[in-house]
Order: sequence, then C-alpha cells, then structure tokens
Amino acid sequence: MIEIKNLTKSFGTLKAVNGLTLTVNGGEIFALLGLNGAGKSTTIKILCSLLKKDGGKVLIDGLDIDKDETEIKRLISLSPQETAVAPNLTVEENLRLIAELYDVKDETAVDDMIEKFSLSHKRKVLAKRLSGGQQRRLSLAMAFIVKPKILILDEPTLGLDVKVRRDLWRLIREFAGNYNSTVLLTTHYLEEAEHLASRIGIMKSGELVALGYAEEIIKTTGAQNFEDAFLSLAGSSGEEDE
Repeated sequence: MIEIKNLTKSFGTLKAVNGLTLTVNGGEIFALLGLNGAGKSTTIKILCSLLKKDGGKVLIDGLDIDKDETEIKRLISLSPQETAVAPNLTVEENLRLIAELYDVKDETAVDDMIEKFSLSHKRKVLAKRLSGGQQRRLSLAMAFIVKPKILILDEPTLGLDVKVRRDLWRLIREFAGNYNSTVLLTTHYLEEAEHLASRIGIMKSGELVALGYAEEIIKTTGAQNFEDAFLSLAGSSGEEDE
C-alpha cells in the first residue's frame, strides 16, 4: 500500500506537487494521469527517494519515507521513462546483473524474463545495439525480475507498437495477480489506463482533480468517453515539463 498525505514539492516558485493526498491499495493496478507538468513524475521520484519532498507524509507498506528509506528501496522496483539499461552489457548480462544486485534466488528468472519479453533472439546482443522498443522491453524485464512488492512504471509502453503494448498489458496483469504486487503506472495512452487500472487518479497543477474507476470519472464529468472526461479535468497544466 502507498499512502500519500498532503504531499508538497516546489522548484523555486513552481509548486510541482501541491497538497497531494492519495492511497493506492495493496495488490492494485493504479494509473496516475495528467498532462506534462501536472506533477506525476515529481510524485514518482519522491516515492522512489530520487527527490526529497518539502512537506507532507508518505508511507510505503507502512514504512515512513523519512525514516525507513533503505527498507522502502528494497520494496520498490522502478521502470523509468528513460530505459535503464547498461549499454555495453548484453541482454542476458543486464538481467543477471539486476538479479545478483537484488539477490534473486530463482535460477530460472533470467531465462523466464528473456522469454516473456520476446528477447530470446537478442540474448547475446549488446543493449546499445537494440532498437528503442527492444531496449524498453529489456528495461521492463529488469524491473519485473526482482518481483517487487511495489512496481512503479513510468510510461511503460512508450515507443512500443500496438501488439507489444497489449502483450505487456497482459504481463503486468499477470505480475500483479501472481505476486499480489501493487502497480503504480503513468501513461499518456488513455486506453492503457482504462484497460489496465482498477482505479485512476488525474492530476492538474500538482493537485489531484479526479479519482475513481474510468466509468465513474466519465459519469461525473458527463463526458461521452474517457478521453473527453480526461481533457475536461486535466485542462492545461501551464508547464511543458515537470
């Protein structure tokens, strides 16, 4: 479970996160949406201890991020927007490195990830020789192999074609179900949020402006579909970047 209470973070005069209060339940697939500059990435960086918050409280599985940062890092696996692969290692070596760093005991884990993410034919290829989509799949496999209690996916299917994206949706659902893991994802593909997430939160200017099932959000706004509902709520964040 992720509990966020009155979270704040500013960069100079810009309030990137402004009093955010949100709970993501254990075992839930939750989508955090918003236009660029809404505060999504800042929130994720705070959860992963990549940024220090200015105020508020964050609890991860009951642990306080201010007091238990080391323990929290063991619970979370992050797949960032930028592919987090070692370019001069092969696909297999990248996965083995992560498995060793996180003391993954399952000896079949590397082979399983290579097969699940359709990278068998690239097993011995240096990561820098992979296409952008293949690097994205490898980066996601590296996040999955740890089997974390909390999996954070920042734009997980960016740069992937439709078929690979849908395959990945299936893998995310299987992962959450098999390991009772909490999945928090951000995406600009609205249909991805609708298909994957049990609940959706929409941010605007650092604040949460909507929370619920896609159908609930559509009904509340009186929109014809989720895209129209999202645009009516997200509006313009006023910033091009976070």
